[in-house]
Amino acid sequence: MEKSTSTKAVCYVVCQEHLLVFTHLDVPLEVAGVQVPAGTVRLGEAPAAAAVREVREETGLGATVVRNLGTAAYDYSPARFEIATRHFFLLTTAARPLSERWQAGEDDPEHGGGPKRWECWWMPLSQAHVLAGGLGSMVGALYA
Repeated sequence: MEKSTSTKAVCYVVCQEHLLVFTHLDVPLEVAGVQVPAGTVRLGEAPAAAAVREVREETGLGATVVRNLGTAAYDYSPARFEIATRHFFLLTTAARPLSERWQAGEDDPEHGGGPKRWECWWMPLSQAHVLAGGLGSMVGALYA
């Protein structure tokens, strides 16, 4: 089976040595894991612009790109037969209370299905190794 390709933006929003993450409210942790804001780069859209848009859409927060951390290929198989070129970015946002948790979601998810809801929160960067689906593969670049 031939795999489709896509371009994604992955967002490391860092505030006071904490990373903005979320866990799904309607999907078991064993299935979705801990994630960071990320999503498809639209046709004609710069990956950095997609990163800012994805943070806003997925968390409700405004963010600014600090720097590009690099790119990596990710094979989603067997969940779906797609290989994504992921562009990773460090972003910043206005100072937030690190104990803050809030709900967000998507009413029309890119891969179909009904509305999705998740809880956003701030994880210490030292725990970012637990990110699901290869989303943590560029965390080390934050320190370069």
